[in-house]
Amino acid sequence: MRVGLVQLSVGDDPAANLGPTTDLIRQAAGQGAQLVLTPEATNLLSPDRARQAALLRPEADDPTLAALRAEARALDIWLLIGSLALATGDADGRFANRSLLIAPDGTIAARYDKLHMFDVTISDTESYRESAAYRPGDRAVIAPAAGTVLGLTICYDLRFPHLYRTLAQAGARVLTVPSAFNPVTGAAHWETLLRARAIETGCFVLAPAQCGRHAAPHSPDRPARRSHGHSLVVDPWGRVLADGGDQPGVTIVSLDLSAVDEARSRIPSLSHDRPFAAPDGHDDTPKHPRQDG
Repeated sequence: MRVGLVQLSVGDDPAANLGPTTDLIRQAAGQGAQLVLTPEATNLLSPDRARQAALLRPEADDPTLAALRAEARALDIWLLIGSLALATGDADGRFANRSLLIAPDGTIAARYDKLHMFDVTISDTESYRESAAYRPGDRAVIAPAAGTVLGLTICYDLRFPHLYRTLAQAGARVLTVPSAFNPVTGAAHWETLLRARAIETGCFVLAPAQCGRHAAPHSPDRPARRSHGHSLVVDPWGRVLADGGDQPGVTIVSLDLSAVDEARSRIPSLSHDRPFAAPDGHDDTPKHPRQDG
């Protein structure tokens, strides 16, 4: 299977972001990619919640989604839109961070709302509270595509290995991790975590990423956000097959899907789970999210 990872550096204007995105998707398809993947926040990255509220639309009305569905149909490709920020109509005004798998006929084959919210303090001057603006999802998702089975995740999910184990045991053979990873944590953890998820599950891992400084001309009083880049493809043995660097562009890789069975036969840890009791005084063992297969 030939895949194409699109690396973007989107700003705070969805209409302006769409052209560069479609150009790179076409470039990937032109190089033979059957499955093309874009990063988290394909339509918009803005530090201004009021601007998000003014611009974001529900899934049925989102112009970026409509255009990319038409693009997938015209190019006859599977397209994983890493995520779109979408309005929900929720009473608290929070949005959805939703990954959408588009079939070659342009239909939506699967949806996944990011489970884990990025609520962290990076330093004394940099913190994030994703849950203030976005509602978390409540179910894990796998979906057949391009002759294999994908397990869908988004960015901060990467730090929760039980999710990936659940996806692999439910049938996923390729894990998708579209991201807009922070440069500080990206430099320290991005590659290590992606390789670990591949090794633990015996899956290919496809991680298209945002990169660079995200222009926010409509919010000049707010610091511009930056992302780590380095879209990665990791094989089931934990080897990095490709690194997209730190600039927008396309990374093309051919995957030998038989490598999944080979890795799992060598180390069949997915079938070696054993029940165990939590440590004394701790009865809140995390529960796996429901599977959608």
